[in-house]
Amino acid sequence: MLVIFDCDGVLVDSEWVGNCFIAEHLTAAGYPTRPEEAIREFMGTAGRSFEEAVERWIGEPFPPSLAKARLKRGLQFIDSGIAEVSGACAFIRSLPDDFPIAVASSAVSRWLNAHLDHLGLSERFGGHVYSGREHVERVKPAPDIYLFAADALGVAIGDCLIVEDSVIGIEGAVASGAEVVGLLAGSHIRDGHGQRLLDAGAHRCVASFDELAALYF
Repeated sequence: MLVIFDCDGVLVDSEWVGNCFIAEHLTAAGYPTRPEEAIREFMGTAGRSFEEAVERWIGEPFPPSLAKARLKRGLQFIDSGIAEVSGACAFIRSLPDDFPIAVASSAVSRWLNAHLDHLGLSERFGGHVYSGREHVERVKPAPDIYLFAADALGVAIGDCLIVEDSVIGIEGAVASGAEVVGLLAGSHIRDGHGQRLLDAGAHRCVASFDELAALYF
């Protein structure tokens, strides 16, 4: 079995702080937005799909000021690091050294590698860190990045377990043909999120990495 992890909201507890920042910026620009609304509308999107989601939400063209502000804040996060999702590092380190794992995310490689390095996980992933914006043509909810990761490690997608936290991620993971688990361990999780992941096709949801380990390992 190969386990494929999303990064933001699964390994790195970045979704709440990131979406708070987006909500604050949009509200200040005249588009009242709560963090919970930002999570619901934008989580799991990246690149142009994120811009389109913002445009649908505000009913206007994507504000260039948001792109500049997110880039500046993102660079600060790359320098400072962000805390792990509770239990993520211990779970990864509990796996045998030869157990295959990969990251498949819509974020860019610079972001992924910086945060894995901050958490001390880079060496364990052994370079199997894949960006949907760099390694494949279509980002999530297309299944491409998961299929790419499985192929890179020589494992049939049907023998893979994918751990995701967003509706978009779950949709793409299910479309790949893998076993899919929704992880509800990040600080961004609120009431009803698990049901949304199940409605998107997750085979099950777990509240923690301990529960994930008990079910599969």
